[in-house]
This record gives sequence, C-alpha cells and structure tokens, in this order.
Amino acid sequence: MAPPTPKSCLRVQGTDIVDADGKRVILKGTATGGHTNMENFITGYPGHETEMRAAMLEVLGQEKYDFFFDKFLEYFFTSSDAKFLASLGLNCIRIPINHRHFIDNLNPSVIRPEALKLIDRIVEACAAEGLYTIIDMHTFPGGQNQGWHSDSGIHKALFWDFKDLQDRMVNLWVEIAKHYRGNTWVAGYNPMNEPADPDHVNLQAFYHRVEKAIREVDPDHILFLDGNTYAMDFSAFKEVLPNCVYAIHDYATMGFPMGEPYVGTPEQNDHLQKSYERKVEFMKSHGVPIWNGEFGPVYASASDEDHDKINTQRYNLLGHQLTIYKKDQISWSIWLYKDIGFQGMVHAAPASPYMTLLAPFLAKKKRLGLDKWGRDDRHVAHVYAPVIEHFRAEIPPAFVDRRYPPQWKIEGHIHRVLRETLFSEILCWEYASYFADKTLDELDALAASFRLENCVRRDGLNDILRRDAVEKSSG
Repeated sequence: MAPPTPKSCLRVQGTDIVDADGKRVILKGTATGGHTNMENFITGYPGHETEMRAAMLEVLGQEKYDFFFDKFLEYFFTSSDAKFLASLGLNCIRIPINHRHFIDNLNPSVIRPEALKLIDRIVEACAAEGLYTIIDMHTFPGGQNQGWHSDSGIHKALFWDFKDLQDRMVNLWVEIAKHYRGNTWVAGYNPMNEPADPDHVNLQAFYHRVEKAIREVDPDHILFLDGNTYAMDFSAFKEVLPNCVYAIHDYATMGFPMGEPYVGTPEQNDHLQKSYERKVEFMKSHGVPIWNGEFGPVYASASDEDHDKINTQRYNLLGHQLTIYKKDQISWSIWLYKDIGFQGMVHAAPASPYMTLLAPFLAKKKRLGLDKWGRDDRHVAHVYAPVIEHFRAEIPPAFVDRRYPPQWKIEGHIHRVLRETLFSEILCWEYASYFADKTLDELDALAASFRLENCVRRDGLNDILRRDAVEKSSG
C-alpha cells in the first residue's frame, strides 16, 4: 500500500522542520550523486562530465550515445533503489542535477521538458516508498565554484561575474518551482550546491534574488541554502530568509587517505566537534534549522593493504559524526548512494561488465591520482613536488597562498589546473576509447552494471545508517 500523501509541504518553524500537524521532522537520507549529475570518482571517467560526454559522442555516434546514456539514467535509479533506501529507515533523498539536462548553452532560454520528466521519475519512485526528495542544482554555467563537480571545465567560478548566467539559473529555478508547486513529497529546493564566491557578497545577492523569484510561483517549499566556500562558511551571512534551512557540508579529513587515521582520541573527537560548531554557529545564533547536506568518509578497496582496518576506522569516524548530529537533532544527507566502490552505500560489482571493461583505465587513473576526491599521491608526488617547489620559490610569501579558496594553498590550485583539469581532460578520449565498437546489447549491459540488482551493498556503512535512521525522526 502506498504511503499517505503529506497534507501540506514541510515548513520551517523556529529551529525545526515541521509537517502539516506541526510535528518535527528530521530528514535523514542520502544523495543520488552520479546519476543526474555524473562525477569522475563516482563513475570512473576523468575530469568533467561535459568533456567526457563529448568524447563519448565522438566514439559512439549519436544513436549509440543516446542509447547508452538513456539506459544509464534508467538503470541507475529505479523503484528498487527507492525501496532499498526506505528499508533502511531513511526518509529523504537529495537529487543532485546537472543544469545541462535542462539548458543548452546555445539556446539557454528554452527549458528542456524531458529533464523535468527525468527528475519526476525519481521523485515519484521515492514518493511511492514514503521518501521525501530535495532537488539540488549541482552545476551552474561558468561554475559556481572552482571544483570539478560544477562541470565548468575550468578552475574559476565565472558564474559570479556574468549576470546573464545568473539570469539563466533564476529562470530555470522558476520553471522547476512551477512544476513542483504543491508536490508535498518534495521537501524543498537546494538552489545551489557548494557555492564558492570569492567576494563573499554575490552569493547573498543571488540567494535573495532566487528566493524572491521562487516564492512568486511557489510560496510553500523550503529552500535549503548552502554556506559559502563549499557550504562551510557563513561568516558573511547577515540575515535569515523566510522558510529557509541553512546547510553545511561536514567532511572530515580523517576519513580520507591523506588524513590521519581516526582512532577516536579525545583530541580527534574534539576537533570534529569544533569543526561542526564553527560551521553551524550562524544557524544557532539565528535560531534556524540545520541541514548537513553532505558528509561521509571514503573507503579502501579489497585490493588495498589493510583495507579492513582502514574501513573499520572510517566506519567509527562516521558513527562519531552521527552522534554529534544526534545531540542537535539536525537533518542530514550522507554522500553518497551509488558509485564504483569508493564511497557509495552500494557499488557496481567488480565482475560487472562496466568494471571489467574499465579495469585497466581505473587502475591507471588511481595510480595517477587524477580525481581530487580521496586520491593517494604515493605514485606521483615526486612528479608534482618540483612544480610546487618552483611556485613557492618564485612567488612572494605574501601572495603564494592568497588565491581563493586559500584553504587549498598553492598545492591545491596547481593540482586543480594540471591534474584535475588539463591531464584529465585529455584522458577523456582514452576513457571513451574503451566503448568503441560496442553493440547496443553490450552498451545495455554496461549501463545495467549500475542496476541495484547487479550492485554490491556496503553492509558496514548501511548498518550504521540504519541504526541511526530508525531512531525517532519526528516529535
């Protein structure tokens, strides 16, 4: 039997999200990252989605290209996925979207209706299992941040410099809001994923503008607003917008290969607590709800040395983070649901057609450390060290780490340009070459590697999420 449709949209009441009866609702869930916004570490290609797709089109031709990606989108998230997530006790799924599904850069005023149908399919599958959804715009023309996941193809966030790009996205959000107005299974809209505005003023101006535009066509849905600098900085936020939840992303470096191992020392736990408290200071001082829109460790593969020990440490880290969130009764959405075995709750099986085909390329990409997310530099540190040393020797100390975001330091900016952009862009053609001469049946089997029925479930992770999610989530 289908769950009863909520009587009205969720709304903000003080520090809580509440339902039609005024009962507090704590949203606990995950994100369909890698589906309607593909990312390099999630599905294995190098660099940026747009460049990968261009290389795939060149290799496959239009008919096979359309067939493969249509099948990928069909298989990656189905009613089976929604049923599985509901079985864990989760109640809300974040849907990251690449704006390019909706907008063609050469015809930006036209919104593609098939994109709404694609998102509808996810929203409806989740609603059938009693799962709320949050619609998240993960990429913006020109890039709302400097990262690969904005799919800009560059290392700058040019979105903030061009009003016409901003106009496009406000118009797109108006159309999305019109479409989902009155849909009470949609918990709300996440207008921008991980903004990184170097001036710290453009973001607030955009939020004011898009909030007003959305409210004119849909006065009811909650907006989930990320902080600046990758949802970690609210220092320039001065006021609270109505019916809005403010969102942090709370990744811990101890959950990644380059971070220190988590062993649960008082010092480590104190660091986790202080990092969280710094991020949520704005919400607590203004008395508004908190949503942790992304967090979670990455995991070692079976081929990695001491993988069981490493993964136990990272499960323990995740467990401790959840205890922090539990104290404040905040909503959260772990990153992420499905991938090729790096971070997902489920992943494509090692013996699947997709993983078998790409095994040599994935091994090469891992050795080269092309993906920023969770890479290990042991094989290539010696290659980049002289470049970094050269920059540090020639740039005055006052300027060497000045580039925004300064947290990356010069090392991060060098890697962003050389490895994650230039090197990876060129290797897109090598990735695509693995698909050359594949028949439609073979392409179907490759895409079907991402069907839940063909995936491996990460039970250690899922058990932790289940235990937390089944605890009382409303009151």
